[in-house]
Amino acid sequence: MSKSSIYEKLKALNIELPAVATPAAAYVMYAQTGKTIFISGHIAKKDGKVWAGQLGKNITTEEGKQAARAVAIDLIATLNAACGGDLTRVTRIVKLMSLVNSTPDFTEQHLVTNGASELLVEVFGDQGKHARSAFGVAQIPMGACVEIELIVEVA
Repeated sequence: MSKSSIYEKLKALNIELPAVATPAAAYVMYAQTGKTIFISGHIAKKDGKVWAGQLGKNITTEEGKQAARAVAIDLIATLNAACGGDLTRVTRIVKLMSLVNSTPDFTEQHLVTNGASELLVEVFGDQGKHARSAFGVAQIPMGACVEIELIVEVA
């Protein structure tokens, strides 16, 4: 994909990449070894604040999907920084791991995670197709409803 097409796609989707978040504890937002970038877990935010809640309790699957999409936008912003402002360096989104704050009987973590997965394919095309895991967890830092991390290969 050409540089312009990735950024044009973001613009067409009305996505403006936010400033890269700062770590909330003792870690970095991304680490690179060789051609692989590991992006730390990013939590869902809405209107600049933690998007708190629990799937199966006070957040619907559709809202969770929107939260996962919002996380993906933040992840793309961090990836953009890791790539020196050039997302065309991305050769493959390798793996996505999604943690969904959910009740014990909630079983639609995979549908929530589609919010992030679908956006990555929209933006990066075939390079955005990835392996993934989606887990239900008892809690996420600051009560966030979703947390997602990425592993990305770059040129």
